[in-house]
Amino acid sequence: MPFIEIPNGIKIHYESTGEGFPLVFVHGWCMSSRVWRYQAEAFASSYRLVTVDLRGHGESTGAGAGFDFDDFAADIAYLFARLDLREASVIGWSMGVQIALRAFSALRDRIASLVLVGGTPKFCASDDYPCGLPLSETRGMAIRLKRNYVKTMGDFFKGMFAEGELSKEEYQRIVWEIVMGGRLPEPETALKSLETLVSSDLRPLLPGIDAPVLLVHGSEDIITLPDASRFMARQLPRATLKIFEGTGHAPFLSRPREFNALAGSFLEENYGRH
Repeated sequence: MPFIEIPNGIKIHYESTGEGFPLVFVHGWCMSSRVWRYQAEAFASSYRLVTVDLRGHGESTGAGAGFDFDDFAADIAYLFARLDLREASVIGWSMGVQIALRAFSALRDRIASLVLVGGTPKFCASDDYPCGLPLSETRGMAIRLKRNYVKTMGDFFKGMFAEGELSKEEYQRIVWEIVMGGRLPEPETALKSLETLVSSDLRPLLPGIDAPVLLVHGSEDIITLPDASRFMARQLPRATLKIFEGTGHAPFLSRPREFNALAGSFLEENYGRH
């Protein structure tokens, strides 16, 4: 099981398979690199796939560490340097979108494109940004995490999918293949990362993201609202937006064939320009 140890002693778990242009997959809040299983199966024959567990998540360590976006982004930049990744495409989901946005400036000469799934530059709504969740919802989430951590995380995972998006069998397959066998982060990691989501505003970074970007969002996403990707599409200089109708927060899990075809076409088009 490969790890890199960053200067503060944290060990970041990653997997690297295949050959070709690198695709670097960054998962979301309280998840792990296991969420990209269906993409690994689709792209491993054409690209070099690098999946990473964020600090404190999956198999990576992180006890007592910082969990700001600067911390997460620095880990990704260190991984890029250690593996000498160049002309890479970063595929980020949910909180992974914000980490990709934060890391972009440090990695600009190594990044060819971005695929941003179910993301937002600002998690909570404000007077000048109606595309986020009410602050009261995130505060309530923190309270529920403290009261019953395991149940709250189970409810959160169920909430990723819209009503009727998956059959019972499809949902159980995703739970078995993606969730089972993994492990939840420590409650402290979940709470500190949630606070980072609540307090961060990455909107000022968007005009400077000058690489090609594919934005993907589920039309029924209640965790990060579809309007967040619509907002980013207007702010990013080279963005393409695709809304997956009838899907929630994780269309790459519930509609892997459609998602992989869309992302594959985007990647082929952009790498074909090299």
